[in-house]
Amino acid sequence: MKHPYRIREIAAQSGLSEATVDRVLHGRGGVRESTIREVRQAISDLDRQRSQVRLGGRTFMIDVIVQAPPRFCAAIRAALEAELPALRPAVIRARFHLLHHPSAADVVSVLERVGRGRSHGVILKAPDLPEIVAAARRGNVPLVTLVTDLPASPRVAYAGIDNRAAGATAAYLIQQWLADRAGDVLVVRGHGSFRGEDEREMGFRAELRGRGPHRRLLEVVDAEDSTAAVGAGIREVLAANPSVRAIYSLYAGAGGNSAVVAAFAAQRRPYDVFVAHDLDEENTALLRERKLSAVLHHDLRTDLRRACHAIMQAQGALPGPIRTNPSAIQVITPHNTPPVEF
Repeated sequence: MKHPYRIREIAAQSGLSEATVDRVLHGRGGVRESTIREVRQAISDLDRQRSQVRLGGRTFMIDVIVQAPPRFCAAIRAALEAELPALRPAVIRARFHLLHHPSAADVVSVLERVGRGRSHGVILKAPDLPEIVAAARRGNVPLVTLVTDLPASPRVAYAGIDNRAAGATAAYLIQQWLADRAGDVLVVRGHGSFRGEDEREMGFRAELRGRGPHRRLLEVVDAEDSTAAVGAGIREVLAANPSVRAIYSLYAGAGGNSAVVAAFAAQRRPYDVFVAHDLDEENTALLRERKLSAVLHHDLRTDLRRACHAIMQAQGALPGPIRTNPSAIQVITPHNTPPVEF
């Protein structure tokens, strides 16, 4: 019975005495068949738990680099810190580099500084820009992209939803709500080159083109990270387009969705359906007030847990191949809004 364990380990796992385990392992007589099965089961259990033994006492320093509005940066920090206890017996220490301004140079600077330091891995949310991809390639630690991907980078995994499928889901919901009624769609997105937003919009456009009546898509871009600018842009679109009946907000700008609602209210314009992303405090309130029809949500804690596992696998601390499986897309309506505390 081959195994890499000491007799005392098998005895502790099985609850048998060391002498009994020794007799079983060396094929001596006087041992019941049920006892032999218990020893075999203990070895099997130890095999499955070897990864926990390898992780025991190990500390991993992970750098989390996020370029996003403050509220989304805060959500990522809170999600990872809530998930850290579940990653034991490994000890994960996180250094947060939260960048609120749209500067690729800032991301590059942090990536290069982290690459020179003592880091076990990087979790990165950043635009898909050549200079950022190049800086990621120069790094010498495992990289996991979060929420929005950089497929040309040397990342070991992507943790997040299938953004194209999310956009298609939004289009499907809007078509179901509007049915055969005429009406155009307002699309609100952020600035920059985030692949995730681009993929959401591609999925949305493709699904909308393929089903139902023709609908124009009218786009407003939050180019200034400013709710006032978003509101002004929407009022301008509404003044020129009386046929807008639906809204798809595919970004995470703070206050952006409330600005959309306020802009419609200011012009006394109703809408039939409003789909947004991420179940944060603002969107939860808008859902409960029936000002949002649905929110497409994914669990950031799950994403960050997978990211940490991928880094530990890349470091050889966890067994098995690294897999990139998109997170589940949850459709949240006013009827299944969870009692979230913020």
